[in-house]
Amino acid sequence: METKHRLRMAWLVATVAAIVSAPVAADPIADFYTGKTMKIIVGSAPGGGYDTYARTTARHLRRFIPGTPNIIVQNRPGAGSINAANFVYAIAPQDGTIIAAIQRSAPILQIMGDKGPKFEATKFQWLGSLNSDAGALYVWHTAKVQSFEDAFKTPVYFGSSGPNDTEFYPALANNLLGTKFALIKGYKSAPMIRIAMERSEVEGISQTWASVKAGHPTWVPEGKIKPLVQVSLKPVADLTKMGVPMMMDFVTRKYVLPQYPVEDARAYFKLMLTGKTLSRPYALGPKVPKGRVAFMRKAFMSMAADLKFIADAKKEQREVAPVSGEEMQQVMAELAATPKNVLGNVKELIKFKGITKQAKIHLEKVTSKVTKIQRKGRAMLFMHKGKEIKTKISGSRTKITIDGKKVKRSQVKVGMTCTFSMPKIGAESTNVDCK
Repeated sequence: METKHRLRMAWLVATVAAIVSAPVAADPIADFYTGKTMKIIVGSAPGGGYDTYARTTARHLRRFIPGTPNIIVQNRPGAGSINAANFVYAIAPQDGTIIAAIQRSAPILQIMGDKGPKFEATKFQWLGSLNSDAGALYVWHTAKVQSFEDAFKTPVYFGSSGPNDTEFYPALANNLLGTKFALIKGYKSAPMIRIAMERSEVEGISQTWASVKAGHPTWVPEGKIKPLVQVSLKPVADLTKMGVPMMMDFVTRKYVLPQYPVEDARAYFKLMLTGKTLSRPYALGPKVPKGRVAFMRKAFMSMAADLKFIADAKKEQREVAPVSGEEMQQVMAELAATPKNVLGNVKELIKFKGITKQAKIHLEKVTSKVTKIQRKGRAMLFMHKGKEIKTKISGSRTKITIDGKKVKRSQVKVGMTCTFSMPKIGAESTNVDCK
C-alpha cells in the first residue's frame, strides 16, 4: 500500500509540475506589437481632412492592438499622395508597423496607367476606409459664377493642389461638358486654397464636402460660399436641400460635347466617382504577413465602430461611415479590370487643359517671443495683438533658423524672439527665424 501511495504521489507531483511548467500559448500579434512604434504616413499636408482623420485614428487604433503600441503621424505630401504611397509600398518596412493614409485619387491614377505611381493598387493590402465622401465644386460668394450653368459661359478660377480632386473634376467638366473652369496652381493643401478664397486670390475649389463643413462650419449658414454642383453618385442631404444639382444631371446630350457619346461620358464620370466611395483609405504594404493584415483589418473596423472614436471624430467635424478592407480590395480589383481604352480615355480627360496661373503664396509674418513649446517643438505659441497664438511646426516642411543658421525645431526655446511666417495667423509656419 505504501509503495502504491508513493507512486500516486509521485505521479501527482509530476503532473502538477508539468502543468505549471507548460509554456503559456504565445500571442504572436501581442508579441510583435508590444513596445513597437507604428507610423501612419499621410499623403497630405497638415490641417486637411486626410490629416485630421489620421491623427484621430492614431489616438484610438492602439487600443485595439494587443501590446498597445505607440502610433505617430508623419505627413509626406506631394504629387497627390503618390509620394507617400510609393514610400509605403516599396521603401517602408513591410512588417505591419507602417500604415498608408493616402488620397483616394492615388490608386485611381495608378490603375489608369499614370507614370508617377511605383505601386500596384491591387497589391496594397487595404485596411479599410473611414468614410464614403461626396465632393462639391463651390465658389466664394463674390464670384461672378454663382451656378454650374454660369460656368458654361464665364471663366471661374479654382485653386489647385493637384493632381487630385482639386484638378480632376474641373478638368472632366471642361473636357467632357465644355465648362470654363480655370486653375491657379501651386497650393500645398485645400486649407491653403480656402485661405486664398478669403483673400479673393481664387474664386473656388473642388473638394470633399465634409472637409468644407469641418474646416469652416459657418461658411454655409453665413452665405460665404455657393455650392455649384455635387460630385458624387449619391446625393448629399444638405446639398440637395439647398437645391444643388448632381454632376451626373449634366451628363446628357444637351451638355456633353458632340464628339463624345453620352454613354461613354457617363462611364468616364462613373469610374471617377466610384473611387470617391473609398474616400479615406488606409493600407499596409504588399509584403506585410497575411496574419497581421487580417488582424489589423479587424482592429481597424473595431475602432471605426467604437463610440469613443466616433465621438472624437465628431468633435473634429468628421463623419464616420466605414468600408472594410475586404470591400476595398474588391473595388480595386473591379476598377483595375476596367477596359484599357476606357482607362486611357479617362487618364487624358482628367488632365487639365484650360487656363492656368501660378499661385502667389502670401505669408503673414509675426515677430514675437516664444511663450510655450508643446509636443517637443511640434507646436509653438506666441503673443500677437494681445492673444496667444498657436502654430504647428513641421519637422520637414518648416524651415527653422537661429541667428541665420539652420537648426532643428527642438533647439528653439521659450523666451527666444522669432519671426513666424505662415499663410494665415494660426496656420502651420513655413519659416521660423529666431535670435
